Amino acid sequence: MIRSVPYTSSPLLASRTPVWRSKLVVAAVAISFIGLAARAVHIQIIENAFYQRQGEVRFGRTLALPANRGRIIDRNGLILASSIPAPSIWAIPEDVPRDDAQLTQLAHLLEMPLADLKRKLEDEDKTFVWLKRQVDETVAQQISALALGGIHQRKEYKRQYPEGEAAAHVVGFTNVEDVGQEGIELSFDKDLAGRAGSRRVIKNRLGQVVESVGEQIPPLDGRDLQLSIDSKVQFFAYQKLRDAVLKNKAKAGSVVVLDAVTGEILALANYPSYVPDKRRNLSGEQLRNRAMTDTFEPGSTMKPITIAMALEAGRVKPQTLVETSPGRFNIGGFTISDTHNNGTLSVEGVIQKSSNIGALKIAQKMSPQEMWNTYTALGYGQKPQVQFPGAVTGRLRPWKNWRPVEQATMAYGYGLSASLFQMAQSYTSFAHDGQIIPVTMLKSDQPAVGVRVFSSETAASVRKMLQMAAAPGGTGPLAQTLGYSVGGKSGTAHKQVGKGYASNKYRSWFTGMAPIDRPRVVVCVMIDEPSNGQHYGGAVAAPVFSEVVQQSLRILGVAPDMAVKPQIVAAVEESF
Repeated sequence: MIRSVPYTSSPLLASRTPVWRSKLVVAAVAISFIGLAARAVHIQIIENAFYQRQGEVRFGRTLALPANRGRIIDRNGLILASSIPAPSIWAIPEDVPRDDAQLTQLAHLLEMPLADLKRKLEDEDKTFVWLKRQVDETVAQQISALALGGIHQRKEYKRQYPEGEAAAHVVGFTNVEDVGQEGIELSFDKDLAGRAGSRRVIKNRLGQVVESVGEQIPPLDGRDLQLSIDSKVQFFAYQKLRDAVLKNKAKAGSVVVLDAVTGEILALANYPSYVPDKRRNLSGEQLRNRAMTDTFEPGSTMKPITIAMALEAGRVKPQTLVETSPGRFNIGGFTISDTHNNGTLSVEGVIQKSSNIGALKIAQKMSPQEMWNTYTALGYGQKPQVQFPGAVTGRLRPWKNWRPVEQATMAYGYGLSASLFQMAQSYTSFAHDGQIIPVTMLKSDQPAVGVRVFSSETAASVRKMLQMAAAPGGTGPLAQTLGYSVGGKSGTAHKQVGKGYASNKYRSWFTGMAPIDRPRVVVCVMIDEPSNGQHYGGAVAAPVFSEVVQQSLRILGVAPDMAVKPQIVAAVEESF
C-alpha cells in the first residue's frame, strides 16, 4: 500500500532574496562610483586651479635667486667695492633638536651665546627664524657639517671695500639686504643691484625641496660702475688730511680734488671716517660726508671772485690802486678791519695781502644784482648737479634784501654759505679759462663743456693773483710745491655759534690749482676747528694742499712746469 506524503519547499528556496533588492545594491554601488568619478573630475579638472593654489600655499615656496651686485671700480679698474658669497643661516625652530652639545657647537660657529641661540629658537616663529645673516662661506660649510635638523642656509652676498676708510665717503655701503644706504652705493643702487631671479618649488614639512614647479627666472646681475676717482690720489689725500687734523688737534677736515680739464672728481675725502664693512658703534661724526653736506661762510676764498667780477665789468684793472689805510672801515654802524694796515694796494695786492677793506671797496663799485648774478652762475645758492646723495645748496639771500654792510661782507666771504664741493667747483671758472664746468663722479675721457662766466683774460689775471697769494709775500707760501707752479687763496673764518661768532673757533681752508698757466687740478682743503696754536688757512690747510697737488700731478703724469730748488722752498717756509 502506498502512503502519500505532503509536499514542502526547500529552505534554500524559502530564503531567496527578492530580485529588486539585488538591483538596488548594484545601482547604489554604481551611483557611488559615478559620484567618486564626478568628484575626481570636479577636483582634478573643474576646480583644479583652486586646489592647486591650496597645495602651493601649504607646500609651495618661491625661492629668490639673488643677483650679484655690480662692482664699483676706480678710473684705473681697481676695485673699490665688490660682492662675495655670504650664506645666511635660518631655522625651523620646531624641527631643531634640543641637544645642548650640538647647539653649543652651532652657537660657537654663529659667534653668539648659547642662551641667545636658545632664545631665538624658543621665542620666535616656530616655522622660520633668522639665526645669522651673511656668514663666511667657511663657517657655513662647518654648520652644514653639523647636519643639524631644522637648520638651513640661504645664498646671499655681502660687500667688501678694499680701500677701507680712505674711500668710505665715496663708495658708501649697503645694508644686510644689499640695498645701498650711503654714497655711490645709494645714488646708483638700481644700476648696481641688478634684478633678483626666482624659482618655484614644493617643500616638505622639513623645509626640503622635493620638486621644482614652473619656469625658473634667472637673476640678472648688476652692472659694474667705473668712477672718476683715482684710488691712489684718494688714499694719499685722505692720509695727508688725517695727519693734518691730528697734528692741529682739529675737529675734522675735508679735501676735494677735481680734474680741471674733464670735471672729474679724482678724490673726495673726510676725516673722521669709518670702515664701510665694519660699522658697529658708528657715530654721526664719522658718517658725515662733510665735503658735500657741511656749509660754512667761505671767508677770504671769495675775494678772487669779487675781483673777477669787477675786472669783468671793467670797473677795475689789475694795477688799479685801492686805499686800505688805516686798516679799518666803518659801514652801517659796523667796523671792518684788516689784520694789518696795508696802505695803498693794487688790485693784485688786495688778493696777495688778503685785504678785507680792499675787497669791500672794490665790491662797492658793483650793484648787488651784479654780484648775485655772478655768485649764482658759479653755483652758490644752487643745488649741485652731481650724481651723489646729500649735496647741499648752501645759502645766498636774494640781492634785493642786501643791506650795504651785507654787500661789503660778502665781498670777503661772510653773509653767504657754501660747501667745500661748491667752492672747488666755482674755482674751475679760473682754471678752465673762465668757464665753470660740470663735475662728475663717473669716469670721462672727454674735456668738459662749461658755461662761460668770465673771459679768458679775466681768468688769466686772477690766476696770476692767486700765484702771487701763494708765493713769498702772500698769505699762502706753504702751498708751494716742488716742480709745479701753484696758485690759490687761503681762508680763515670764525665759526657761527647761535646768532653770533665764536671768538676761538675757526674753519681754515685753502683753495687753488696747478700748474698755474694750464691748470690740471683744482684742490680744496678745509680743516675744522684747529686748536694747536695755528688757525690761519695759510698755516693749517696750505701744507695739505701742497702735498696733495704734488702727488696728484705726479700720479696723473703731468710734467713739471718749473725747476724749484730745495733751498727756495726752505726760504719760503722761513718767510711765513
